This record gives sequence, C-alpha cells and structure tokens, in this order.
Amino acid sequence: MDYRAEFADFEGATYLNTAGQGPLPLASARAAQAALEWKKLPHRMPENVYFDLPDRVRALLSRLMGGDADEFAITSGASSGMVAVAANFDWKPEDEVLIGRGEFPAHFSTFMPLETRGVRVKVVAPRDRFISADDYIGQITPRTRMISASLVRFDDGSRLDASLVSAACRKADVRLLLDLSQCACAMPIDLRETGADFAVSSGYKWLLSPYGTGFFWARREAMAKLRAAPFYWMALEGARNFHSLPLDKLKPAAGARRWDAPETANFSNLSAMQASLEFIERVGVKTIAEHNRNLMTQLIERLPRDMCVLASPGDAPKRGPYVCVAARRPERTRELFRKLHDAQVFVSLRENALRISSHLYNTDRDIAKLIAVLSS
Repeated sequence: MDYRAEFADFEGATYLNTAGQGPLPLASARAAQAALEWKKLPHRMPENVYFDLPDRVRALLSRLMGGDADEFAITSGASSGMVAVAANFDWKPEDEVLIGRGEFPAHFSTFMPLETRGVRVKVVAPRDRFISADDYIGQITPRTRMISASLVRFDDGSRLDASLVSAACRKADVRLLLDLSQCACAMPIDLRETGADFAVSSGYKWLLSPYGTGFFWARREAMAKLRAAPFYWMALEGARNFHSLPLDKLKPAAGARRWDAPETANFSNLSAMQASLEFIERVGVKTIAEHNRNLMTQLIERLPRDMCVLASPGDAPKRGPYVCVAARRPERTRELFRKLHDAQVFVSLRENALRISSHLYNTDRDIAKLIAVLSS
C-alpha cells in the first residue's frame, strides 16, 4: 500500500531524515490545528480533555509497545524520563553508572552531575567496532547500580541485545535504563520482553509527533526504586474533580503519571501525538519496519563501494531501522553531505557519518536518487 498521501508533499525534496525529525502525518497536523481552535475559543474546550487526552496517549503507547498504560508518563522528551530516574534513585557514594563511549550526550548530562554526590560515571569502551551487550556485562562490578544505554545508537545505528544485558543486570541487582528514541515504533518492541526497568523516548522522531513530546516508562516493579519526589498536581489522587480539588491528605495517584511533565495535556502537542500514534497503530509497526528494512537493504546493496563504506552493522538483526555510511576517505564525508543537500536529498551528518533514515513516505526512487548523488 502507498502511504505517501498520508504526508505532506515534500516539494521535490528527498527526505531521508526521520531519525533527525519525523514529519507529522497530515491527520496529526489537522488534530493540532483543531486543538488550537480550543485555545482560540476556550468555551468549546471539553473539560475532560485535561485527563482523557494524556490517558488516550498512554493507552496507545501501551498497545504499540507493551507494558500497562499506567506505567507510562507523558513527558517533553527522553531527557525528562532520564532526569526522573537520576534525581529519584537511591544513590550511595561510590555507586557506578555504566554509559557507552560515544553515547548520546543526554546520558552523560543526566548522570555526570551525580559525581558531586560520589556517584561515578564509568565509560564503557567497545572491544570491537560496535558496542555490544558483552561490553556492558564485562564492566559490571559490585558497585554498579545502573546501566544507561540506547537500544539503537544515534551515531551508527547499532542495536543492543537488551535481553542479554537485562539478564546480567538482574543477577547483579543492577537497573537498566533504555533510550528508545531511535527505534520506538520504527521496529517491534515489547518493553517487558526487553527486561529494562525504565525506558524513555522522544516523540519527534519515529513516533512522528511534535517536538516537545515523549514518554517515560517505568516497569511497575521498578517504580518502588524511585523515591517520592515533587510531582505535577494533576497526578494527585482526586485531581480529576476540578470542582472540588483535594486539599488535604495529598498523595500521587498510582502508576507513572507522577512523572508526567507539567501541563501534561498540552493540547496541540498531544492531540497531534495521539493522531500520529493512531496512524502508526493502523498501519502497524511491523509494516513500518519491513518497509524501512527493504529500503535500507537496497541502499546497502547499491552503495558505491569505491566511494563509500558502511558505518553501521551489516547484519540486519544487529542494526536499528536506519543505516549510516561514510566516505571511503573520512575527510570527504562532509563533502558528500553538502553534495546531497545541494541535490535536495536530506540526511543527517552525525559523528562524521551520513545517517540515512527512511519511513513510509519514502520509495525505491528515493534510494535510487541517493545512490545516484553518492555515485556522481
């Protein structure tokens, strides 16, 4: 089925940068506009939207990625969930957090400030080209309390075997935090099967949602590992009753909503996010994954090897939903990026590699144009 009609006309551009910024489906843009009408004419705004809208998003996330709906907090991005874990975990002096070398900076900016409390950030170096589960497992010590890692790396597209890491974590009483920003709803994920204790994701990439959206998932059994902390008042028990709000015996409602970002029911953002998740659910994550896999396979097979090298794992099971390539002479990668841009082929330049990420709006023609520019 051709899904290009679900998205805006790209004005002749070849857009292969979902991993940088996923475009809103047209239905999502319409939903955002309808929500802005509520703000223009607030007497038309249904009062129950403050709670029902975030809860509809939770339910969609649960159906798409497993876990219970009340294990999801609605956040402004991946960092919000990371901060909730870092700020509320029961750290002790000399505890260790393992983070892979070259990991996305949010992992470091979240945990490195804890060093003032005696918590050590230990950087895990890969023994081979791409970091692996064994690399993390080999660095676990009696002081290790947490591993913070991307399920799919932003810089090379390599995929972590989370089940192996989580099994080692359980044996060592270590918590696992996974960043899903580069794969949530781009490939099938069952959060419970990953074995992670916590997971985070931005919404503006593969969730096809607005910038400033995301989620934080906390396995129910792991919630108890996070201490009580300040929370947004709409997470209070009884907060739904706007006409008689609870003013004594205040406590958060059960579940992850205590970590919701303030002003949770951001109407334009969440209305669009709901529409995007409904679109993904209708199409199916497996359909999206298969579509991208076919296009990325074409890219790898047709890559001009005299000029370019693959900068991602060659084996599909070890790779996320996209592919990175570099110039055979590394100093020429930036030149290739400029050449693509001038030809209206849009990809990301990350860590001196071209990150090429397709979605349902891309076709064989887009890959053919990319290859033609790289080969010229």
